[in-house]
Amino acid sequence: MKFQNVKKICVVGAGAMGRQIAMVNALGGYDVTLNDSAGEALTKAQEWAESWLAGRVQKGRLTAEKAAEAKGKIKYSQDLTVAASDADLVIEAIVELLDVKQAMFENLDAICPPHTILASNSSSYPSSQLAAFTKRPEKVCNMHYFNPPTVMELVEVVRNEKTSQETVDIVMAVCRQTGKGPILINKEIDGFVVNRILRAIYTEALFLLENDYAAFQDIDYAVKKGLNHPMGPFELMDQIGLDILCAKKVQKYRETGNDADRPARPLEERYLRGDLGRKTGKGFYDYTNK
Repeated sequence: MKFQNVKKICVVGAGAMGRQIAMVNALGGYDVTLNDSAGEALTKAQEWAESWLAGRVQKGRLTAEKAAEAKGKIKYSQDLTVAASDADLVIEAIVELLDVKQAMFENLDAICPPHTILASNSSSYPSSQLAAFTKRPEKVCNMHYFNPPTVMELVEVVRNEKTSQETVDIVMAVCRQTGKGPILINKEIDGFVVNRILRAIYTEALFLLENDYAAFQDIDYAVKKGLNHPMGPFELMDQIGLDILCAKKVQKYRETGNDADRPARPLEERYLRGDLGRKTGKGFYDYTNK
């Protein structure tokens, strides 16, 4: 298969990431089917799409014609077979649980035509852990978008040992067709590129806070003004979700048994209180009046 043969894309998972990935690809000219087993999720995704497109038109970012075209290119289906059976590329964006993803890839492998590429948006699990549940490991890779996909340009394309060069070339080309700037990661590594660098920043910022070297507001100010970052590490953690970050640390600690991999106390305390960041109105910062 060549890049030009990619006409239909299936996005599995209609959450915040999946619905935006579907929109990005529809705006890029692809026919997209957004799938989710929950009808409510699809309803919310469709409502979001209509609202988002209308907002872009109102702000002059999209023409009414372009918005109508994109809207018409997205279909919604609860039936995975209907959504994926004629797809040229499937992008999985479901819950970050390995066994659930593995079962999904096994199902997709049985449903999709032999030429279909199966990509995972996961930032936690390398595609080799999913490819093993298919009969097409050469057509499996990671296609990691950043939140929010409608805004963030970067996509990390990660190949596993069996991913073919054809698969890499097609996925990179699809990213560019949709206005993204992909990077290729030639070997699997935990955290890929961006999250490994962010992890180092979070770890050091939490160490400074936990040991009373500086307040988190001052650490954020220093990073923004001294390193010219648009957001400080604690602001960014609040945006990502402290539950997600804490879960990743717990997972890492279970794998290694190394005390250094335990969640830092300021992170764990907020997680246990239910202060998970912007999504709950409070994390390191209070967003209830914003």
